[in-house]
Amino acid sequence: QVQLVESGGGLVQPGGSLRLSCAASRPISSISMAWYRQAPGQQRELVAEITSFGNTNYADSVKGRFTISRDNAKNTVYLQMNSVKPEDTAVYYCNRGGTLRWSWGQGTQVTVSS
Repeated sequence: QVQLVESGGGLVQPGGSLRLSCAASRPISSISMAWYRQAPGQQRELVAEITSFGNTNYADSVKGRFTISRDNAKNTVYLQMNSVKPEDTAVYYCNRGGTLRWSWGQGTQVTVSS
């Protein structure tokens, strides 16, 4: 069973930055990976995805502000969050991109508030 461990969340002021990390317990070099988020009372949604070739796509709400990247040598995926807004407040998770999923990790809480 693959384990995903997300970290890097916290409390940040509007306009600030955070960098999230997600470490997988197995190699990810051949797998599309993605970040998702779930706000209170909302469904989990896709935030950003990166293919095994390094191609990326983003939700419209984060385009130009968030950047997804990967380090296959470390089996780790990152999400650089800049110019954050209160509506970015959510628990952030990583998992496979596409239609298949591993078991979800515990996520990391991001709270944007002044």
